[in-house]
Amino acid sequence: MNAISQAENRALARAVLELDVNNHAGVMSHVVGLFSRRAYNVEGILVMPVGDGRCSRIWLQVNEDGRLEQMIRQIEKLEDVLAVRRHGAEHEVFERLEAFFR
Repeated sequence: MNAISQAENRALARAVLELDVNNHAGVMSHVVGLFSRRAYNVEGILVMPVGDGRCSRIWLQVNEDGRLEQMIRQIEKLEDVLAVRRHGAEHEVFERLEAFFR
């Protein structure tokens, strides 16, 4: 594989972050604001309430790069974020959506 192909593959590498958050006004703004302030692009967002609606789950599809670990640590510090899980790009939540829109 030549250097250009390797760079293209790295640019296309993605991850899915799964966040459990308290469900109230402003939480999504805090989460995406963190990404925005650091000029970190979010490729996809999906949000659904879970259980009785006091919590929600946010899935974020993001590009993998050297800043992602730091972004995860910053997300974990947000007051309304209860848990953060990192998945590979093959996570089914976005795979199913992408297949639906093809």
